[in-house]
Amino acid sequence: MSILKASKDYDLLDSGEGLKLERFGNFKIIRPDPQVIWDKKDLSIWENADFVFEQNEKNGKWKKIKEFPKDWSIEIDGLFFKLKHGVFKHLGIFPEQSIHFTWLRDKIDQGLKENGIVSVLNLFGYTGILSVFCAKYGAEVCHVDASEASVDLAFKNRDLNNLSKEPIKFIVDDVRKFIEREIRRGKKYDIIIMDPPLYGRGVKNEVWNLEEDLSKLLKKIPKLLSKNPIAILLNGYASNYSHVTYKQVLESNLNLKGNFSSGEIFIEESGSERLLPVGIFSRWDK
Repeated sequence: MSILKASKDYDLLDSGEGLKLERFGNFKIIRPDPQVIWDKKDLSIWENADFVFEQNEKNGKWKKIKEFPKDWSIEIDGLFFKLKHGVFKHLGIFPEQSIHFTWLRDKIDQGLKENGIVSVLNLFGYTGILSVFCAKYGAEVCHVDASEASVDLAFKNRDLNNLSKEPIKFIVDDVRKFIEREIRRGKKYDIIIMDPPLYGRGVKNEVWNLEEDLSKLLKKIPKLLSKNPIAILLNGYASNYSHVTYKQVLESNLNLKGNFSSGEIFIEESGSERLLPVGIFSRWDK
């Protein structure tokens, strides 16, 4: 079990009745969450929210209580990330991904000591929270996502952290097509990170369905690993599956010796012992 606790710029203030009330920096935001089937704890703190996402039969929409700031960023563990409201309820960042920071830093340090260099491939990299982190701590990073808007925000996150001179390569492409080319080119990586959605579309509208495509993707991952691979991380957001499922699909398709582990990710609610389930993960390391 991995638990994200409140920090200077992020806090889960309350939750209940299908909604969560979060603080990003100085702004309080209400968003829907299907995991929340309990009652709200403190009704009074919901009254002066700054932004609200209202769900409807399609995707829903943002209700304008205040104007979204034009230049909005928050700090997570000493790194800065820009926020941007999207067509759905997302804000361009999942703070809970920071629970992987310590583990990844240990793996990068291990690789630097053993090989003097560490190459990281971040597939389905979204807006780059893990790419920026890996680059900050000495890794060469290749960041791949099919969304041009997400990769553009990842660029901005790199620059926001003064990492423009670090070796981070950003690529807008369908992940499956990209890794096929990397295999043909003989490109290898020491650490591979994957955060695939349940459903998605590639650059040319290619359909991604996790149930059908994840195992096919994982079977090709060993062909991308270096002679002395360090670690693999498979993360799942809003997944319908257990973390045990992710561990077993990783084990069965990678066929690697080493340590496989898995867990669930939670966000701790302020002033309460309640935990909001937000994701799952499985890891391999040698």
